Amino acid sequence: MRTPKIPPNSPDDTEATFYNALQHADLDRLMACWADEDDVVCIHPGGQRLLGHAAVRAAFEAMFSNGSVQVFPEKVRRLDAGDCRVHSVLERVTIQGDGGPQHAWVLATNVYVKTAEGWRMVAHHASPGMSQEPNDASATRPVLH
Repeated sequence: MRTPKIPPNSPDDTEATFYNALQHADLDRLMACWADEDDVVCIHPGGQRLLGHAAVRAAFEAMFSNGSVQVFPEKVRRLDAGDCRVHSVLERVTIQGDGGPQHAWVLATNVYVKTAEGWRMVAHHASPGMSQEPNDASATRPVLH
């Protein structure tokens, strides 16, 4: 099967394609966002560390067996490190409940590298969700670890 191409213009393009593919349960387009490397890593909220392209694909395939995932990136903070970009993302997850849509928030880190095929994801690490939108901590707070 031919892997769908994504625009290689920027990490933002790759990120937009990744979240759009989640919202449409489009496994091939989602996996086209990932580098085709054995070193890629993905950690879903509360899940184990998945290593390698095949393990990441299998996890998203299982997730999509329940339908699309309504995740919207918000409050993206970007760190530019040359051919590597790190995005700290507040993900708003929308769930259809009996009383209408409900929201939860997940904190995620997405790491992109510039490859011959363009910018590709090499890591996605998401923390367990919260029922209320978290406040951004001030940069002046002390480091705890």
